[in-house]
Amino acid sequence: MSYAPKPEAIPPGLINLYSDTQTKPTPGMREAIARAEVGDEQRGEDPTINTLCARVADLLGKEAAMFLPSGTMCNEIALLVHCRPGDEVIGASDCHILVAEGGAPAALASVLVTPLRSVRGLFTPADVEAAIRPPSRYAPRTRLLAAEQTANMGGGTVWPVAQLNEVADTAKRHGLATHLDGARLMNAVVASGVPAAEHAKGFDTAWIDFTKGLGAPVGAVLAGSLALIGEAWRWKQRLGGAFRQGGICAAGCLYALDHHVERLAEDHAHARLLVAGLAQLPGIAVETPETNLVFFDVSGTGMTAEAFCVALEAEGVRMGAMGRTRVRACTHLDVTERDMRTALGAVERVLAAVRRAA
Repeated sequence: MSYAPKPEAIPPGLINLYSDTQTKPTPGMREAIARAEVGDEQRGEDPTINTLCARVADLLGKEAAMFLPSGTMCNEIALLVHCRPGDEVIGASDCHILVAEGGAPAALASVLVTPLRSVRGLFTPADVEAAIRPPSRYAPRTRLLAAEQTANMGGGTVWPVAQLNEVADTAKRHGLATHLDGARLMNAVVASGVPAAEHAKGFDTAWIDFTKGLGAPVGAVLAGSLALIGEAWRWKQRLGGAFRQGGICAAGCLYALDHHVERLAEDHAHARLLVAGLAQLPGIAVETPETNLVFFDVSGTGMTAEAFCVALEAEGVRMGAMGRTRVRACTHLDVTERDMRTALGAVERVLAAVRRAA
C-alpha cells in the first residue's frame, strides 16, 4: 500500500471545504511575493524573514522567533527543544501532535505523548494535575504540557484565555515546560477579541501558521526566549528546515498579517451560515461552531462519513471524513457566502438520493 498522494486535478468549479490549507495566494499576496527583498536566511541576511520574525515575536510577546516551512515542524522542534528521549508530553486526546503528525514525537524526539481527557479539545488544571507522574526511575518523566488554540478536532473550539493560563500555570508549578500549538491562533484572537500575546502568555514556546486561514502558501513562525530559539535553530538545521532566499515565502506571510487577519470573521460567519442550513436537514447532527470549523455527524442518514464525502464531491463539494460518521467542513478566504448556499444544496441532493435508494 502506498501512502503517497495520488496526483489528481481539482475538478473545475469544486467548492473545496476540505481544509483552510486549500487556500490559494491572492493576487495581492502574489505581488508581494514577487517583489520581496531576499538574502541568505541562514546568515541572518534575509530582510523579509527578519521582519516577519520580529513581528511575530512581538505579536506573541516573546523575545525571538524563527521562520519554518510548516506548523508540524514548529511542533516537532518544540518537542525536541523541551524534551529528552524517554520524556512524556501531555496534551488533549485528539491534539494534533498525537493524531496528525505521523508519529513524529516518537520517531524524532523519542517522547511519549499521553492523552488527557478533554471536552471539545479542552482540559482543566485538575486534568493536568492528575496526569503528572510522581518522580520515579520506573516511569517516564512528565516534561511538557501542550495545548492547541483553537482545538481543531474539538470543533475549532476557542480556549478561554483564563483557562489556558490556569493549565499553563499548573504545569509550571510542577516544573513542566509549556508549548502552544497556534495553528489557528489568529482565529481565536478574532473570535475572542483577546490579543495573541495574552493567549501565548503562559507558554514557553508558541507559534502561528500562515497556511490556513491566513492564506499563505508556505510558512509558520515559532516564538520563545532567545535561548530556546537559539537551540531550535540547531534542530531546524538538522531537520532540513533552513531556507536560502526564503523571503519570497515570508513575504506572503507578512501580507497575510496586514490583510487577512480581520477578515477571518467572514470565515466564522460562513461557518455559522453552513451550520444553520445543515441543522435543518434530516439525519444530520451538527456541532456548534466557534470559529471556521464545522463538524457534523451523518449516522442518522445511514451513511458513513467516507461515503457521504464521496457522494458530496460528485455534487461538486469537498469535505473531509474525520471518523466513521463525523464530517468536517472548513471555511476560508477562497469560499463565499454563495458557496455556502451551493454546498447546502449539494448536501440536500445527496440526502435525497439516499432516501430514494432506501
